[in-house]
Amino acid sequence: MAKAKLCFSCTECGATSTKWQGQCDGCGQWNTLVESVAEKATPASRFESLAPGGAKLRNLSDIETKDMVRIATGIAEFDRPLGGGLVAGGVVLIGGDPGIGKSTLLLQALSLLSASSKVLYVSGEESAEQVAMRARRLSLETDKVQLLTEINLEKILGVLQTEAPQVAVIDSIQTLWSDQLSSAPGSVAQVRECSAQLTRLAKQAGITIILVGHVTKEGALAGPRVLEHIVDTVLYFEGDPNSSFRLIRAFKNRFGAVNELGVFAMTEHGLKGVNNPSAIFLSQHNQNVSGSCVMVTQEGTRPLLVEIQALVDSAHGNPRRLTVGVEGQRLAMLLAVLHRHGGIACFDQDVFVNAVGGVKISEPAADLAVLLSIVSSLTNRPLPEKLVAFGEVGLAGEIRPAPRGQERLKEAVKLGFTTAIVPGGNNPKKPIDGLEVIPVNRLDDAIRKLRDLG
Repeated sequence: MAKAKLCFSCTECGATSTKWQGQCDGCGQWNTLVESVAEKATPASRFESLAPGGAKLRNLSDIETKDMVRIATGIAEFDRPLGGGLVAGGVVLIGGDPGIGKSTLLLQALSLLSASSKVLYVSGEESAEQVAMRARRLSLETDKVQLLTEINLEKILGVLQTEAPQVAVIDSIQTLWSDQLSSAPGSVAQVRECSAQLTRLAKQAGITIILVGHVTKEGALAGPRVLEHIVDTVLYFEGDPNSSFRLIRAFKNRFGAVNELGVFAMTEHGLKGVNNPSAIFLSQHNQNVSGSCVMVTQEGTRPLLVEIQALVDSAHGNPRRLTVGVEGQRLAMLLAVLHRHGGIACFDQDVFVNAVGGVKISEPAADLAVLLSIVSSLTNRPLPEKLVAFGEVGLAGEIRPAPRGQERLKEAVKLGFTTAIVPGGNNPKKPIDGLEVIPVNRLDDAIRKLRDLG
């Protein structure tokens, strides 16, 4: 696109000037400069190739699609939140707290991928010696893992174009800087520009690029929000720093389901996938204790059994409401429903609720288990052994069904549970061997049937 520019030209000699003046500098004549417009061709914009394809109109029905070929990383619990593996040309953004294991997991994945694919690890935070020390500490095979320690975007793009790896890891996007911008690395402009250029290259060359992102103190990904919109997949590392277990959750995935969960255990040889994650979310008690209720939550396509613990104690002053792994504002609402429709008041009690194992439960299907654990703690009566419960509790006291109820019940049977209190809408049409299903439609009905079981 041509860009118009104002100038002045001499009618005698043709000399030009950026401003009007009485005498021409070229020929020395007076009053010969006249206003004119000069057109100067601008160089091709660096953003013209960000989107694949040109501006040609095509019918959607005429476009031929190809079967999506996934690249398995060799780590099943990592492939799960990815939707089954990496996709050629896909861009993955993975974030998490410092030291939680992002670089460790990706180095392990590249080590396994290097046996069948060309891989490249770009380190902008650690030296080559530090990366090599980690690989030796984890006893990884790195003979075919290429390493580049660089933070200049243009140099990294040049290496990616020359070497053409199938999978490349950029650790991290906040350390990169482009010489086309004057701002410092990690700034909004630098992160946006670097991620856009890397995404362009990934789409054009078919390179799978994994970006490591920093997080703020609130736990959100640092940098502009557009960073999450540009990439194809967004993964978050979660977990209690004091626990050896780590969770990877998919919050965005253009090639698979969201909210899929991968579970890992941190060992001296790196992160190891946990085949039976429900076991880490269930406490082992020598005897039945009050204030404990097991629920079945659904994380993507995977049902998980999680123990909900509640402690209700007399308040000294203003009653406190504290939750770990469960939404705090929802607890206040559930306590009001328990008082209004269950006849049980906690306005003079401190209420603490915890989801065992550091897992975060965001779905409303945890409502019934939370309330049953609170009732158990308040009355100091343990719930029956091998009991599970799930269901959403409404403001009118009704218990609404949870999605994929049949899968939840089957998972409970696998782990040896024999009784389930579920919404009436989740009552299976056919009996499940080894499981007594108790359907309930209202909160007071659930409390009454719970007392009958006790």
